[in-house]
Amino acid sequence: SDILRMDSTNADALYVRGLCLYYEDCIEKAVQFFVQALRMAPDHEKACLACRNAKALKAKKEDGNKAFKKGNYKLAYELYTEALGIDPNNIKTNAKLYCNRGTVNSKLRKLEEAIDDCTNAVKLDDTYIKAYLRRAQCYMDTEQYEDAVRDYEKVYQTEKTKEHKQLLKNAQVELKKSKRKDYYKILGVNKNASEDEIKKAYRKRALMHHPDRHSGASAEVQKEEEKKFKEVGEAFTILSDPKKKARYDSGQDLEEDGLNMGEFDPNNIFKAFFSGPGGFSFEASGPGNFFFQFG
Repeated sequence: SDILRMDSTNADALYVRGLCLYYEDCIEKAVQFFVQALRMAPDHEKACLACRNAKALKAKKEDGNKAFKKGNYKLAYELYTEALGIDPNNIKTNAKLYCNRGTVNSKLRKLEEAIDDCTNAVKLDDTYIKAYLRRAQCYMDTEQYEDAVRDYEKVYQTEKTKEHKQLLKNAQVELKKSKRKDYYKILGVNKNASEDEIKKAYRKRALMHHPDRHSGASAEVQKEEEKKFKEVGEAFTILSDPKKKARYDSGQDLEEDGLNMGEFDPNNIFKAFFSGPGGFSFEASGPGNFFFQFG
């Protein structure tokens, strides 16, 4: 800038000024300085090369953005990939290109590839908040909650906004939930299952894993089936009670609420469920033999 104030026609100064802008991802302004340098010195090889790269990079990135906005994600991916091959030395622009391509991959549900692209972006620019946010969302979508929490913590430390605080809190809740037993999975129902679906699932799983049904099996199998029977009872106890289910779904610690599953007796739930009209009983007819009798 000092040189250009004294001599606005200095081609080398115009080139270097353009180069600084180029590496700061101010490509459009950089091109203007490269063009000016070439006007002053048409045979300036470095300015010529830099101008060519800058124009190509700008064009590919803009074309990729247009394709993305139109929903043509495959073309956008190809254009961003081509742009990344133009100049490996332009760190800031390439970081944005990796993040853009990561966004494309997330739209294509190629979540691991999206994570890799965002990782490359933050390797180039470890202050790039957008890349951390994109990667964190992909981690959430792939249930890699510890990694998501780490990224959201990094973001919140950098930008303490309400939005970022909420994203971090949500990730922490999901991480906590992921470390508990998945009662929906144990019963084989989805999280939107109705009361009737939960009851039907319990009936099926409880009968499947009831210890009396496996009385003729090996000690190892009996132990495993007893464990599963207890878990099925636990799951039904929580998911059939609206208040307990709501606390479970929100990630609250049920033991902190006074529910100690360590002292839980699955047989009581089984008897209560099958008692009365339409009840149920096991009747053994010999070692390992049984039949179901419904009332």
